[in-house]
Amino acid sequence: MGRILSIDYGNKRVGLAVTDPLKIIATRLTTVSAEEVWRFLADYFAHEEVDLVLVGYPMQLNNEPSEAIRYINPFLKKFRQIYPEMPVQQMDERFSSKLAFQTMIDAGVKKKDRQNKATIDGVSATIILQSYLEGQKFLK
Repeated sequence: MGRILSIDYGNKRVGLAVTDPLKIIATRLTTVSAEEVWRFLADYFAHEEVDLVLVGYPMQLNNEPSEAIRYINPFLKKFRQIYPEMPVQQMDERFSSKLAFQTMIDAGVKKKDRQNKATIDGVSATIILQSYLEGQKFLK
């Protein structure tokens, strides 16, 4: 039984989160630089069974894609070329960074640590994944 991997792709950093094998709990995995993401994914897929990859896809309030798609779409295209058998799903990531920041405040994370954008990206990937898992509960 494989995991679900969530990717919050950014121009500089990529936040990653993953479920447990039973697909119950979303956990922050890591944050890597955009240049390192392909090496990380190759290594991760070699060691872990993944059933689905979720990629955060930023939408605006009017449901139009945001400007960030200019670097997310090329990432998705390359991902599908390198991993054609891997199921990929885009997930609306609207407000995930703001939710991540608020979650860190609520969890008592120190201000200095909340300023670390790599942490925010990883927490954002976790929120995207947790939102997906919550949505799946209603489909069963």
